[in-house]
Amino acid sequence: MTAHLQPTGSAYFISPETATAESHTLSVLVDNEPGVLARVIGLFSGRGYNIESLTVSETEHQAHLSRITVVTRGTPAVLEQIKAQLERIVPVHRVVDLTVRARDLGQERPIEREVALLKVTGSGETRAETLRLADAFHAKVVDATVEHFILEITGKSSKIDQFIAIIKPLGLIEVCRTGIAAMNRGPQGM
Repeated sequence: MTAHLQPTGSAYFISPETATAESHTLSVLVDNEPGVLARVIGLFSGRGYNIESLTVSETEHQAHLSRITVVTRGTPAVLEQIKAQLERIVPVHRVVDLTVRARDLGQERPIEREVALLKVTGSGETRAETLRLADAFHAKVVDATVEHFILEITGKSSKIDQFIAIIKPLGLIEVCRTGIAAMNRGPQGM
C-alpha cells in the first residue's frame, strides 16, 4: 500500500486531492430542444459544481444545434469528470474544453469576450467624467437622457470588472452582463 493511500475503515481508500482548482471554459454542442439546458445545468447543481459563467445560443439553425459555453472551476480530475458526465447526456453532441485546447495550441487561454450594459446616473462634471471613461474603455452610449446613460462595453471579463469598479463611484446603479462567449484561435472548428 502506498503512503498516500491509507485505509479509512471504508471499502474505499481516500486519496487527498493535491491538484489546485483552476477555471476552465467548456463548449457544449447540444440539440436545440426544450429541457436540454435544464439537464446540463442539473448535472452541475446535482453534483455541487459551480458555474461561473453561462451562455447559450442557437448556432446552427438548419441542424437545430445550440452551443452552451460554461465557465467552471475544478481540479483536472473534476474537470474530466464533468466532461465525461456531460458527454453521457443524450442531446449532447460534443464537449470541448477550450482551455485545454488553447494550451495544446500553445496559447494561454481561448478568445473570451463578454458584453455588459451599465446604467449610470449623474450630472455636470460627473457626467463628463463618465463619458471620458467610457471613451477610454471603448464603451458605447446606447441610451441617454439628461438623468442617465446606458453604456455598452465588450471585452474580457477582467476589462469589464475594471470598468465597473471605476464607474461605480460616478453613479452606477445597474449592471447586466451576458456571460462569456469563447472560441479557440486557428482554422479548426469546435
